[in-house]
Amino acid sequence: MEKSIRVNRIVTTSGIQAKAIEEPTRTKILKILYKKQLNAEQILAELKKTGYNKALTTIRHHIDILKISGLIEVVKIKECRGAIAKFYGTSTKLLEYDTPDDFDSKYANLIKSTSGKIEKLVKNISQKTYSKTKNQKTSEIENYNQYLLMEIVNRALTNVLENSKIK
Repeated sequence: MEKSIRVNRIVTTSGIQAKAIEEPTRTKILKILYKKQLNAEQILAELKKTGYNKALTTIRHHIDILKISGLIEVVKIKECRGAIAKFYGTSTKLLEYDTPDDFDSKYANLIKSTSGKIEKLVKNISQKTYSKTKNQKTSEIENYNQYLLMEIVNRALTNVLENSKIK
């Protein structure tokens, strides 16, 4: 049996971020912190609503990993009853869904028509971001340029979706 595989998705992330979101508890924390600023105790309380039964120290461990990966950050420090409370937030919206089995057939025409429009945009962005370093291999340069392009388009699309009525 042989099956041909065609690339239909590019995921842009660092290895450390991929490893951080590999753990289900950390993906839940990311989702909890979307548009919220919470401290570790509040994060734990939100997790407990979903049946999570681990210690606060475990949550702090997960928070540290998410901080190191750059997916969350300290957004506020506040004194509470003589102790310092750190509040965390994220600039990452994690969309985690299973693609329906009929996705390709259902959206093929829309993907095709949209691809043509995006191609013009991509060419324009590529001309402005293309970088070439003497010491890099051609494939490395191409991959890096694709990464830059994906990050620019991803962040621009995120701006559109987060700041408009399109939901």
